[in-house]
Amino acid sequence: MKLSQFNFDFPVELIAKHPATYRDESRLMVLHKDTGEVEHRIFKDIIDYTRPHDLFVFNNAKVFPARLYGNKEKTGAEIKVFLLRELNRDQHLWDVLVDPARKIRIGNKLYFGENDALVAEVIDNTTSRGRTLRFLFDGTNEEFREILYSLGELPIPEWIRQHAEPEDTERFQTIYADPAHEKAVACPAAGLHFSKMLFKLMELNDVDWTFLTLYMGNAHFHKVDVEDLSKHKMDSEEMIITEATAGAVNNAKHKGNRVFSIGITVLRALETYVTTTHEIRPYEGWTNKFIFPPYNFSIPDALVTNFHLPQSTMLMNTAAFGGYQKVMNAYQIAVKEKYRFGTYGDAMLII
Repeated sequence: MKLSQFNFDFPVELIAKHPATYRDESRLMVLHKDTGEVEHRIFKDIIDYTRPHDLFVFNNAKVFPARLYGNKEKTGAEIKVFLLRELNRDQHLWDVLVDPARKIRIGNKLYFGENDALVAEVIDNTTSRGRTLRFLFDGTNEEFREILYSLGELPIPEWIRQHAEPEDTERFQTIYADPAHEKAVACPAAGLHFSKMLFKLMELNDVDWTFLTLYMGNAHFHKVDVEDLSKHKMDSEEMIITEATAGAVNNAKHKGNRVFSIGITVLRALETYVTTTHEIRPYEGWTNKFIFPPYNFSIPDALVTNFHLPQSTMLMNTAAFGGYQKVMNAYQIAVKEKYRFGTYGDAMLII
């Protein structure tokens, strides 16, 4: 597959600037992957497509306040820092993006918060925009993280943030985001549609669920700059599949029950380490799994995902699951019917 095959005419006004009034009342397009049939529903109608003991797999990663505003030493120039990944917990080393990047050099100190609550030193230039920072802090890791998070803000995408209302921030997290897994820099958007009421409906309909963790980084938002997709390399992202989750997934598959992947992050995690007998195993580590058509899936039977932008890796993942032509046809319908795209947008169920 080629990058150009994932381009389509896209009116930017279809990018959702605000979430739906109620989580479970966004629009839902249902794509039947065997026939290509498309239905138009409301998200909470997803329950109509379930059977008893289908298994929904969610990503319980929580987004942390990864965007910081600081000042450069001496000049006082304002600097925006986007925390990407913690490299060393004890030394407070972080991979970051900085803006404007041209003003930051190795050895520069950056100051954050009132009375310089945190100070960081640039110790490496990793890319044209990226840097490695060492935060100069003598307290405990818990004290450091508390200060860091108090100074930061949630990394809501810029095209949403400039229109955001105060209540929109809460909606940038899933209702099941686990504070113990607060390390993601982007939210698993497909999960934003699930409400407490919808979980209750799932329970009443004997639908089962389980959680894995994949800390979504910046990998999904990097522009693909190669025409031959086999040459694109995804950044690695940390993931955790517990013994309980692996057991729930394998048990569902053995019993002939369907596994619903709630989001692209879950899709990638479930397909990262699959045995020759089509089982998954407990795993704690990293994945740079990049899925694009054609691809034979071993674990998920259905996928819930939002509508993605042209030439994005998330669109490629979606097309791999639903079939390239069927998904691209469905996207043409989505544009015509004015479905909302992006993090706060509408959803698609591929089944």
